[in-house]
Amino acid sequence: MSQNLSLIALVVDDYDRAIEFYTQKLGFDLIDDTYQPEQDKRWVVVRPRGESPTSVLLARANDDHQRRFVGNQSGGRVFLFLETDDFWRDYETYLANGVEFERPPSEASYGTVAVFKDLYGNLWDLIEYAKT
Repeated sequence: MSQNLSLIALVVDDYDRAIEFYTQKLGFDLIDDTYQPEQDKRWVVVRPRGESPTSVLLARANDDHQRRFVGNQSGGRVFLFLETDDFWRDYETYLANGVEFERPPSEASYGTVAVFKDLYGNLWDLIEYAKT
């Protein structure tokens, strides 16, 4: 049996602001942006550049209950882990693009990592795993 995680839904407050952040600040590719008239919403998918099998569905909150979770989908813990092949290249690019880092870079036995916030405050690890 073979499985993989293909899509993660991230609750956002506005499609266009989220697309701008993920494509302009983080350099993700916009994979799909299709209006779904039967549900009056958009199907918006972004993905890190490269060979990533996992994409992010930018899912606009559609009621007060969902809006409460925008920016806090994991209760304040690191939520997503963005693996890179060049930590310092991406770290410097993100800083130049105005991405806010919650924790500065550190070296650990497993690699180099820093924690950044997305547009809404969700925490992400930017990580380059150590070569074994």
